[in-house]
Amino acid sequence: MIPYYLIVGNLLSLCCAICIAVSVMEKNKQNLIWWQIWDSIFGLLASLVLFSYSSFTTGLLCVTRNLLAYNKGLTKFLTVFLIIICVGMGLYANNRGIFGLCPIIAFSGYTLSMYLAKNDQQMRYSLIINLSIWMIHDFYIQAYPSAFMDITISVWTFYQAMRRVRRKRRLKKITSFKIA
Repeated sequence: MIPYYLIVGNLLSLCCAICIAVSVMEKNKQNLIWWQIWDSIFGLLASLVLFSYSSFTTGLLCVTRNLLAYNKGLTKFLTVFLIIICVGMGLYANNRGIFGLCPIIAFSGYTLSMYLAKNDQQMRYSLIINLSIWMIHDFYIQAYPSAFMDITISVWTFYQAMRRVRRKRRLKKITSFKIA
């Protein structure tokens, strides 16, 4: 019989996966962040139920960071402060060894990109890296819906980014064509 905590954790992980999937379909940074707030809430609950305490503490900070970013209150000082707090709390709460470092690394990198990113495309590139790191952790703690969604979204986002780059190159060639 499957342990109760694993079922609840994976249901929360599924909600998390749905939110992150919706977020990458959004066209602007604000809507993308709004869905990532909900992703973070479900993710921190899943982490708690699945006994990944560094991920839980990171999740608390993710909600805070996402709310700040959504309200355009993520300053340089707060970005650095959140990263320092994440590293300290995450290392202290880490009960998963090397795999418990994944949430800390993912949070730090994505927090920095949320502050520095100027558009949705830059956020998407950062999201690919972030989700790849989270995927490793999610498989380890058996949060399978999130892990599979991390893979799917990373591949899809990469494909869409490359398509957009190719489209821009083609458009540039067309607009630079001169009739003699």
